[in-house]
Amino acid sequence: MCNPTTGNELGLTDKNHACSCGTGNHAGTDHAEAAIVVGEDVIREHYLVDGMSCSHCVSSVTEEVSALDGVEDVKVALNAGGTSRVMVVSSKPIDPEAIRGAVTEAGYSLVSA
Repeated sequence: MCNPTTGNELGLTDKNHACSCGTGNHAGTDHAEAAIVVGEDVIREHYLVDGMSCSHCVSSVTEEVSALDGVEDVKVALNAGGTSRVMVVSSKPIDPEAIRGAVTEAGYSLVSA
């Protein structure tokens, strides 16, 4: 399924952690932290997500969040086995609860600072 020791189409590698995909719900706390940056007709929101450990995890979160209306791009700074930072670029404000729902649907949860 995913091999954490090799790269992938997203350019991510993780040589220190085994993939935990499919081992259960990655739920943690359900409080979000978002930092919003507005400029050049786009909004960049940063969220913290716990439990992602490999490129498959990144793909799942990216796919669910990208499906939200107004989302133009999703970038994930993977911190395998820790808290990863997810940047959502949108053309309009996105309801944080919609982001939370998309992340939850992917099998993970937003965390508080």
